[in-house]
Amino acid sequence: MTIRVLIADDQDMVRTGFRMIIDSQPDMRVVGEAADGAAAVALARRLRPEVCLFDVRMPRMDGLEATRALAGPDVPDPLRVVIVTTFDMDEYVYGALRGGAVGFLLKDSGPALLVEAVRAAANGEALVSPSVTVRLLEHLAVPPAEPRRPREALTDRELDVVRLVARGRTNEEIARELFVSLSTVKTHLGSVHRKLNARNRVEVAAWAWESGLMR
Repeated sequence: MTIRVLIADDQDMVRTGFRMIIDSQPDMRVVGEAADGAAAVALARRLRPEVCLFDVRMPRMDGLEATRALAGPDVPDPLRVVIVTTFDMDEYVYGALRGGAVGFLLKDSGPALLVEAVRAAANGEALVSPSVTVRLLEHLAVPPAEPRRPREALTDRELDVVRLVARGRTNEEIARELFVSLSTVKTHLGSVHRKLNARNRVEVAAWAWESGLMR
């Protein structure tokens, strides 16, 4: 399957650079570009790309608002948005992931990590730039007054999986660390998503820290 990508950034040079990186991959192609958030939302709704790459600071509508419009909690058929920005400010990271983004990268992360983030998003995974992952999960997610309660208690093995997700591990890494098969990890994650009413592993990780599981 070819992963169709939409790029939204107000700088022409950035869009050109991202396009060159994406189009150089045999399994990806850029299907659209936008220079502001409002145009990005309209284009994304029309094209329905597999992955959207959004900057944070854009005219008319910023990347966080655009993300909420396309992937927020109330969106019935959310798109997969990866935020790629020069700013790693805490409120941007948290706002992006809480708004439904499945990834957060800094623009200086390099082409390899950008490609990896696109593939991860297309596969339903999440990738957060290593330089912000631990800070995000440990210090950014301030516990709410009443953390979200699971619909059903998680098993000990499911909690093991959740802890590793919160540490930024991939499914393959979780399987190796727990000495189980990849299909078993996916089964546990499916159950976790259902019990937590979480749409992706970013929400699972946020719950792990907010609920005190990681402390």
